[in-house]
Amino acid sequence: MPATLPEDPTLDEVRVFLAPALAAQAAFDGWNEKAVLAAADLADVDADLARLAFNDGPVDMIDAWFLAVDEQMTAKYSADELAAMKIRQRIKALVEARLEAVAADREGLRRAVAILAAPPHLRRAAKMGWRTADKMWRLAGDTATDYNHYTKRTLLSGIYASTISVFLDDDSEGYADTRAFLDRRIENVMQFEKVKAKVTGRGGDRFSMARFVGRLRYRGT
Repeated sequence: MPATLPEDPTLDEVRVFLAPALAAQAAFDGWNEKAVLAAADLADVDADLARLAFNDGPVDMIDAWFLAVDEQMTAKYSADELAAMKIRQRIKALVEARLEAVAADREGLRRAVAILAAPPHLRRAAKMGWRTADKMWRLAGDTATDYNHYTKRTLLSGIYASTISVFLDDDSEGYADTRAFLDRRIENVMQFEKVKAKVTGRGGDRFSMARFVGRLRYRGT
């Protein structure tokens, strides 16, 4: 959350200011107007202004929070720090940075995931996941402009979603189980080019992105 709200804020500025506090309130009240008003009260923001800023329903509230989380993730490492890492380490560090950003609000996240899993919201949820994956790859230095641009983001979106499902129920110390799961799934990403080359190199065989991403959602090794 920004330190202060401008004297005459726009609705976008109000959303940015209140979004981080919304998740904590949503843990108790759900992603609804009650949570918005509670967050506004704690932040000393006019209730009517807060209500107007978040008048498009729970998915927009969640979207605003996810944008704030992406900014926290972005601020975790400098460009030089990321450049000093191998690509695998960059992706892992960024995913873990995002998990750290939501760790204090796991119940709010659990409620958000339940809302986004509803059929009417699946398309919007997919766009949010793609946006986060795109930001991670860009921060990691990816400059691909061909179809690899899309396959990398599709894979990482699936991996992040499955990692969240483990994270939400992880009671291990330091989220060790989630970290181990993430390690295995990132290995899948790093091997993508090898798998693609092997499969598409056979006459008549076609690489199925949907089938490959589906396999990444399992928790097994």
